[in-house]
Amino acid sequence: MAFSRRSLLVTAGTALISSAAGGLAHAQSTGTDPRMTPRELGNPNAKIVVEEWFSLTCIHCAHFAENTFPLVKKNLIDTGKIRYVFHDFPTDQLATVAAMVARTLPPERYEAFAVSLLSSLDRWAYNQSAPPLESLKKMAAFAGMPGDTFDKTVADQQLMQFILTQQTDAQDKYHFDSTPTFRFNNKVQVSNDMDYETFAKHVTEAS
Repeated sequence: MAFSRRSLLVTAGTALISSAAGGLAHAQSTGTDPRMTPRELGNPNAKIVVEEWFSLTCIHCAHFAENTFPLVKKNLIDTGKIRYVFHDFPTDQLATVAAMVARTLPPERYEAFAVSLLSSLDRWAYNQSAPPLESLKKMAAFAGMPGDTFDKTVADQQLMQFILTQQTDAQDKYHFDSTPTFRFNNKVQVSNDMDYETFAKHVTEAS
């Protein structure tokens, strides 16, 4: 999915967040705030590191999460062959808010919640019968997030700015503008959904 210009995303995201809750919640400094720490799975000492930049409203990211990632997790992450690092790369304001919510959950719940959002885009992000923020709030509640925590989270501009800054830094450094994008050991970069066989091939190439 193509990435909107950051300036437009910040403006739109601010408008959406302002309408979601009154006032602003102030995050802690990035040095102590667990919401701003890396989200990763696997062996921290693995020789191969795979990074994924994804958007929580991206249908291509959803296809990868549903069809390829389970095999990646089973065959490569759980076996200790790779360390897998998740990077938020929201392609619209709703994806930005969803990333904020995912990062506010305990780190051990991040991957499961992100996958659940991607596997149910039609029930929250693209549900025409209910406001997306209302649907997202229900998804967060199922993951254990109290309603008042959700309201404070979506109003937190510092957390939003952290995510958008990380996104811009990645775009400037690696020159990509679509999701999902993968980097294998900083050797191979692919901006495309892929099946497991193709993914495993890139892992081998990067080793």
